Amino acid sequence: YALARAARRRGAEVLLVSGPTHLAAPPGVELIRVQTAAEMLQTVEAHFRSVSVVVKAAAVSDFRPAECAGHKIKKAAAAPHLHLAPNEDILARLGQLKKETDSPPLLVGFAAESHNLLAEGLRKLREKNLDLLAVNNILSEDAGFATDTNRLLLIDRNENQEELPLLSKEETADRLWDRILPLLT
Repeated sequence: YALARAARRRGAEVLLVSGPTHLAAPPGVELIRVQTAAEMLQTVEAHFRSVSVVVKAAAVSDFRPAECAGHKIKKAAAAPHLHLAPNEDILARLGQLKKETDSPPLLVGFAAESHNLLAEGLRKLREKNLDLLAVNNILSEDAGFATDTNRLLLIDRNENQEELPLLSKEETADRLWDRILPLLT
């Protein structure tokens, strides 16, 4: 949401595709709400060729329940385990679409990592065909999830790196857009 606000402040037309959250859409931002990873993939794919930049700022769950009951499952009838099925990797799918598109949008991703940030970031940058990757250290208590601050390692398609210091989410968003805009030329 901070990235959408920062882009809108800079004059961009912004389409925000969001899973369930209590956050309100930033003023002037078009919001499409989705419930599932499959809905998010379908929505993002539908708009992929009509935008100049795609920022995948939050990962959906890697897995979903293999089966969903249409009613409450009673304790006595429930199995003691839950079967999971993988969700498609949306960012990897967009990286593949980028290869198949004449004038693809710039593709920016985020990676939540707990160790080997640079090595894992470089791997994901290449595997997912990204133009820029922002790596979050999920073990940092003052940055990332459930905080108002963030600290990122940015890696671009030429493997140039920049470590952002601890900043507010809004400042982090502005610094990220500062890195994205030159890549558009």
